[in-house]
Amino acid sequence: MAEVAANNANHPCETPKNVFDFGAFVGDLIVEEDASSDDISLEGLQEELEECKNDDVVANILSKGIKLREYTKGVEHNLRKVELDSIQDYIKESDNLVSLHDQIRDCDSILSQMETLLSGFQVEIGSISSDIKILQEKSMDMGLKLKNRKVAESKLAKFVEDIIVPPRMVDIIVDGEVNDEYMRTLDILSKKLKFVDTDPMVKDSKALKDVQPELEKLRQKAVSKVFDFIVQKLQALRKPKTNIQILQQNVLLKYKYIISFLKEHSKEVHLEVRAAYIDTMNKVLSAHFRAYIQALEKLQLDIATSNDLIGVETRSTSLFSRGREPLKNRSAVFALGERLNVLKEIDQPALIPHIAEASSLKYPYEVLFRSLHKLLMDTATSEYLFCDEFFGEESIFYEIFAGPFAVIDEHFNSILPNCYDAIGLMLMIRIVHQHQLIMSRRRIPCLDSYLDKVNISLWPRFKMVFDMHLSSLRNANVKLLWEDDSHPHYVMRRYAEFTASLIHINVEYGDGQLELNMERLRMAVDELLMKLAKMFSKPKLQIVFLINNCDMTIAVLKEAGPEGGKIQQHFEEMLKSNTGLFVEELLMEHFSDLIKFVKTRASEDPNGSNERPISVSEVEPIVKDFGSRWKGAIELMHKDVITSFSNFLCGMEILRAALTQLLLYYTRLSDCIKRINGGAALNKDLVSISSIMYEIRKYSRTF
Repeated sequence: MAEVAANNANHPCETPKNVFDFGAFVGDLIVEEDASSDDISLEGLQEELEECKNDDVVANILSKGIKLREYTKGVEHNLRKVELDSIQDYIKESDNLVSLHDQIRDCDSILSQMETLLSGFQVEIGSISSDIKILQEKSMDMGLKLKNRKVAESKLAKFVEDIIVPPRMVDIIVDGEVNDEYMRTLDILSKKLKFVDTDPMVKDSKALKDVQPELEKLRQKAVSKVFDFIVQKLQALRKPKTNIQILQQNVLLKYKYIISFLKEHSKEVHLEVRAAYIDTMNKVLSAHFRAYIQALEKLQLDIATSNDLIGVETRSTSLFSRGREPLKNRSAVFALGERLNVLKEIDQPALIPHIAEASSLKYPYEVLFRSLHKLLMDTATSEYLFCDEFFGEESIFYEIFAGPFAVIDEHFNSILPNCYDAIGLMLMIRIVHQHQLIMSRRRIPCLDSYLDKVNISLWPRFKMVFDMHLSSLRNANVKLLWEDDSHPHYVMRRYAEFTASLIHINVEYGDGQLELNMERLRMAVDELLMKLAKMFSKPKLQIVFLINNCDMTIAVLKEAGPEGGKIQQHFEEMLKSNTGLFVEELLMEHFSDLIKFVKTRASEDPNGSNERPISVSEVEPIVKDFGSRWKGAIELMHKDVITSFSNFLCGMEILRAALTQLLLYYTRLSDCIKRINGGAALNKDLVSISSIMYEIRKYSRTF
C-alpha cells in the first residue's frame, strides 16, 4: 500500500476532462487529530510496536525518514482517488446495469410463472400417487384372491380327480384282462381307495356318499379277479416239467403289484394267496428234491463198511462181505486219489442223474452230497430272492423250504449212520465249508442255519469213525496180522494212505483238533508196528521190517504234500535210526572179526604198556581174511539189500551207507597196522583204499 501511495504521489492521476470531478465536488477530507482526546487507549501499543519492528514496509518507511502523518495523508489521498475512479466506472456501466436489472426482473417474472406451473404439477402428481397407491392395494388384493382361487382350484381339481371313478377305469377293472394296463389301472384304484380312507377332507364331503359304494364294488371285483388270476398262475407251478425259475421271473414278477394291492386292500385274500404259494412251492420243491435224491442213490458207489478199518485183518472180511465189490473200490477206503477233485469242482453244476445212469457211472457219496447241496443252494438262492421281491418278505422262504429241508434231512439221517468212510466224511465237511463261503459271497443268509446243522452232524460222525480206526489199531490181533514177510505191511500202507489223505484235505485249514487225533493215531500205529516187528525171530529182519514200513510211509506222505509235518518227521527219524542199526548188523554178518577188533583194540597204542599189546600175529588173520573175501562179501551184501528192501533207492542208500562204514572200519584197521611193530610185513596183504573206493563207486553207479 505504501508503494502504491508513493507511486500515486509521484505520478498524480490526470482526470479526463469529460469525467465528473468527484473530488472537487466533495472537497478535501481532513481528519483532525485530537491529541487531547481521552477516548484513545494506548493499551497494547507496546506489543504492536514490537510486532511492527520486523515489518519490511514499516522498516522501509522509517529508513526513508518520512513522517508518518504525511505518509498517512498520501495513502488516504490515493484511496480516495481509487474510490472516485471506481464510482466513475459504475456510472459508465449504468445503462448496462439498468438493462441487466430489467432482464433480471423479466426472469423473475418468468420464474414466478414456472413456480406456479410446477406447483400445479406437484399437486397433480400428488393426486396421481394417491391413485396409484389405491390401484396397488387393489392389485395386491386381487393377486391374493387369485392365488387363493388357484390353490382352491388345484385342491378341488385334485380332489375331483382322486374321487371320481372314470368309466374307462370301471370297464378295465370289470371286463379287462389282467395285463400291464390292468396293473396301471389297479394302481390308480389303490390310490383312490387310500384317498377315500385317509384324507380327512373326503369324509366330510357329500361326494363320498355317491362314490364310496362304487369304489367298494370295484375293489371287490378287482380282488376277486386278481385272486383268480394269481391262483391260476400258481397252479402252473404244479405242472410236471415246469421250469419254476423261468415262470417266476418272466410271469409272476410282472404281476408282483397284485400282492401289494391285496396286502393293502384285502388282507384275508393276501394271506390266502400267500398260503397257496407256500403250499404249492413246498410240495413242488419237496417232490423235486425227493425225486432227485432217489435218482442220486442209484449212482452211489459204496466205499467202506464197518469192517473197513486200518487195523482189521484182511482175510476176515474178504470172501463174503467183499465178494461182489471191485477191488479198486477198496483202495479208495484209505487213499484219496481223485476223490479230492470234488473240492476243485465245488462250484460246478449239479449232476444230471439220468445222463450219469445212462453212462453207468457210479460216484462216492461225497460227489452226490456236493451235487445235492449245489442244487439246494441254487434253488434256495433263486427262491429267497424271488420271495423278497414278490412278497416283500424273507420269512416266507423258511416256510416254503420246511418241506425240502425235511426231505434232505430224512435222506441224510438214513445215510449218515451207515457211513464208515472217514475220508468221505472229511470231504463232506470241507464241501459244507466251501458252500458256506459261496453263500456268503452271494450275500444270501437263508441256508446259514441249515449248513451249520449239517456241519454239526458230520463232525461227530467223523470222530466216531476215526475212533473206530484208532481202536482197530489199539486192539489189533498181532498174531492174525503178522505175516512172515519183511516187506511193508498192508496195515501200515492203510495208515500211510489214510494219514496222507487227511493231511492233503486239510492242508489249507489247519485244524488243531484233527492234528491231535492224527497224533494219537500215529502213536497207536507205532505201537502196533513194534509188536509186528518183534514177531520176527532175527533182529536183522525186525530192522528190515521197520525200515521198509517207515520208507513206504514217508513216500506216501510226501505224495500228499511237500511237508508232511510232525508225522513225516517222526518216521524219517525212525528210518534213520533203524538204517544205522541195519548197517551194523549187515557188516557184523560179513566182517565180524574186523569190526570187533576195530571197536575193541584199534584205538589202543601198540607201543604202550598194555599187558597184551597188539601184535602182527593178532592182526594178520583179519587182514588176510578180509583180503581173500571182501569183494564176495560186498556182492553178498548187495544181494541181501536188493532182496530185503522193496524200495530200490532206499536199499541202495543203505548199501552205500554200509560200504562207507566198512571203509571207515578198514581205514582204522590200516592206521592201526602202521603203528604196530613189524606191521609193514602185512602191507602186501592189505587191500588199498582206492580199490575199496572203486567198488563203492561201482555199486553207486547202479542207482
